[in-house]
Amino acid sequence: MIHSTQGEAVLDSPAAQTESQSGTLRRNYLRLPELVAQSIGLVGVSGGVGILVPAVFATAGNGTWLAYAFATVALLFSAWSITLFARSAASPGALYAYASQGIGPIWGVICGWSLLIAYAVGAAGILQGTVNTFLVLARELGLIAAHPPLAVSLLLTVVVALAAWAIAYRDIRLSTRFTLLVELLTILLIVVVLIAYLLSGSSHVDQSQIALEGVKPEQLRLGMMLAFFSFTGFESATVLGAEAQSPLKAIPRAVIISIVGPALLFILASYALVAAFHGQHPGLDQADGPLSILAHRLGLGGFGLIIDAGVALSFFAAFFSSINAAARIVYTFARQGLLHEATGKAHASNATPHIAVTLLVVLALIVGLIFTANGTALLDSYGYLSSVATYGYLLAYVLVAVGAPLYLRRQGRLKPQHVLISLVSVLLLAIPLVGSFYPLPSGVYAWLPYVFLLLVGLGLAWFVALKLLAPARLRGIEEELQQE
Repeated sequence: MIHSTQGEAVLDSPAAQTESQSGTLRRNYLRLPELVAQSIGLVGVSGGVGILVPAVFATAGNGTWLAYAFATVALLFSAWSITLFARSAASPGALYAYASQGIGPIWGVICGWSLLIAYAVGAAGILQGTVNTFLVLARELGLIAAHPPLAVSLLLTVVVALAAWAIAYRDIRLSTRFTLLVELLTILLIVVVLIAYLLSGSSHVDQSQIALEGVKPEQLRLGMMLAFFSFTGFESATVLGAEAQSPLKAIPRAVIISIVGPALLFILASYALVAAFHGQHPGLDQADGPLSILAHRLGLGGFGLIIDAGVALSFFAAFFSSINAAARIVYTFARQGLLHEATGKAHASNATPHIAVTLLVVLALIVGLIFTANGTALLDSYGYLSSVATYGYLLAYVLVAVGAPLYLRRQGRLKPQHVLISLVSVLLLAIPLVGSFYPLPSGVYAWLPYVFLLLVGLGLAWFVALKLLAPARLRGIEEELQQE
């Protein structure tokens, strides 16, 4: 059963009754800044500025800043549904438990499985992005050639994966504090460079961006899809519900902060970078390390190198943040009998879901090595895997948004404005979700929606099989998930 007692989240289940044998997550351990660090770390704010803003520009052009503004509004509506549940209950099951309480266990499992796909597949993609950023940094430092041998990429992939495993295995507080330090320092340097650029010119207003010069509605819609991806993972603080101090207060705050904070930086960075690269060669969408290039133009070359190091570390933090989030979903599934019981154990002294962490790192590593060994460019594989992950996030957010008013109705607290907020949230989330499937993009991206549907189908098939083969156990899980 998922409930709360004096602000402390508790997770009980039939599989969790022998706590001394299997171990559980550490209670009352993480404070608000550490919860924010988990979400912002998975978002990968500074890494997103360096890589995702140019990607959004490639589609939205002068409407890049507006695409980020629209994405922010959509996510704030979505956050209402998430924080509604987060103020009532907390568990490592997060959105899985929320959707179950709102629209029932089957949809809850689909939501939880979608979120697990998002975290796990996203981790494999972020691993590829991490390796790419470290290679860029190594080239800048003159440590490797412009086109290093394949063995270098493969070895670096293994090293990054093992380093992330060591952090996630050891301590969740170590993970979040490392992330917080990296992001704060890198964001500070990024803001200094951006403001220095804005203050360096004679005009502080870029008329072509304000007038949305050359921007068509279709471009803006596609740009919003990519901008939305820049924020995915903002909800991941919810998976730390069992480990947070005063979770019913801290987690909702962490979710909102993890949208508003990155949004301000993304909008500022997109406006400044688009303006800075007008008429430049290469353009923003072709620049390798645009923040470093801009810093050198301003005579802040040292800042540029440090920023690139921070971007690489931001990607690294996003990788183990994804592993942390995915491991806690696996942990919850296992302790409720949906996955093997071994993955529902926490380390006796570290109090981390160490078996789940190890399994997920190994899976991400195998996927990364296969892509790289087959000659797929690191950023291409990052894009493919991250796109599949985005579908998982979107579906999970939609299901929680649908479940929120149903949850309130059962409690007798439903008001017309709640229905309106939920409806607007679903409609706004539908823009990137439907846009990902129709019209289908070209090349490999045309197959990715079907890959995601196949993965969702596998999870649903397992749930149906469990319902047929072990109905008594499933009824217990359903009763547990319906507890308020």
